[in-house]
Amino acid sequence: MISSVAIAWVTVLLLVCAVATVKLRSTAARILALDILTLVMVCLLVIYSVAEDVSYYMDASLILALLAFISTLVATRYYAGRRGL
Repeated sequence: MISSVAIAWVTVLLLVCAVATVKLRSTAARILALDILTLVMVCLLVIYSVAEDVSYYMDASLILALLAFISTLVATRYYAGRRGL
């Protein structure tokens, strides 16, 4: 029961982050919105892993978190280098 409510809320957050990613005009804001979007996806995978008692979703969430961290670093370095900061 609690996990289904948590999954519903995280899904709503996922949709809000997706809309924010599309609507924002600033490149820096879009990078942050994409980072938050991937973190919400990690949360969704963790909640689903706990609810279904399956460990490989937890592994997938760890890999996604690592890839999100690396992609955020790469995107911000590219953006900062392009702007001359």
